[in-house]
Amino acid sequence: MVVLAANAVLGAQPANKPFRVGWLSASSDASRGVTEFQQGLRDLRYVEGQTVVIEYRQSTGSVSQLAELAAELARIPVDVIVTSGESPAVAAKRSSKSIPIVAIDLAWDPVKAGLVASLSKPEGNLTGLASQSDELWPKRLGLLKQVKPGTARLAVLWNPGNQGNANCVAEISAGAAALDMEVQPLEARDAVSLDRAFASMGANLPDGLAICWDSATLANARSIADFAQKHRLPTVAPLREYVDAGALLSYGPSLATQRRRAAYYVDRILKGAKPAGLPVEQPTQFDLVVNVTTAKRLGIALPPMIAGLADDVVQ
Repeated sequence: MVVLAANAVLGAQPANKPFRVGWLSASSDASRGVTEFQQGLRDLRYVEGQTVVIEYRQSTGSVSQLAELAAELARIPVDVIVTSGESPAVAAKRSSKSIPIVAIDLAWDPVKAGLVASLSKPEGNLTGLASQSDELWPKRLGLLKQVKPGTARLAVLWNPGNQGNANCVAEISAGAAALDMEVQPLEARDAVSLDRAFASMGANLPDGLAICWDSATLANARSIADFAQKHRLPTVAPLREYVDAGALLSYGPSLATQRRRAAYYVDRILKGAKPAGLPVEQPTQFDLVVNVTTAKRLGIALPPMIAGLADDVVQ
């Protein structure tokens, strides 16, 4: 459990009774996301021990376990629940129709997923920050083509259990067709299916690899990068977290920035705002991140244009 507090009393909350904030995640990494969220609270002059307590709950990805943890947070009860990922958001929304929910790390379209009525008018008790950026796949594939002009066959790792990944594959397929690339979707819903995908790629190596954002591919980002480096496959992804793990390049929104921004939503709610009146924010800044160490291991000389456009470089 992490405790944080503010210098001033917020809303009508008694000074000796802290607000309680639930943090619900499907990540096995207890620190993922919460560090940036804590920084966001500190930026809003929150300090430890007086007005806010974070009740941290995480699962191994099990849907039933997430439902149990969400219900547990509702029973406490907490004043607001912050969810990291799509499945936790769904579980929290099912657990309570009244507790405010701030959803972050959303790879799905929250409207299509049924989480909100619309981005501008969420209605219900959930709002937050959308992170989906599938429309950027043509640009990502264009960057990959610049790095390796001869790319003709592209393997795509995706999770068919993630309803948002179907759109990811569709966007990649459309973008690849425009660049005369053939796409081979390979399931990566868990470690077992990922091993099968590795075996398939190993038997008939593609020219490059694209990764759809999902908790399963993110949890296995290191092993995916290791495989790609071993077989000299340039890999493109939507988030810098994959590049930090060893992928070649990413172009997309910053989850760290959005996690800090989530603290603003929590602060507004603790001060009396209703989720229905807080529009779901969409990313407005997209970063190109390149791993130069990976480029060297792949034997790739990064084009000067790519190096010059990069917002960040991972050594």
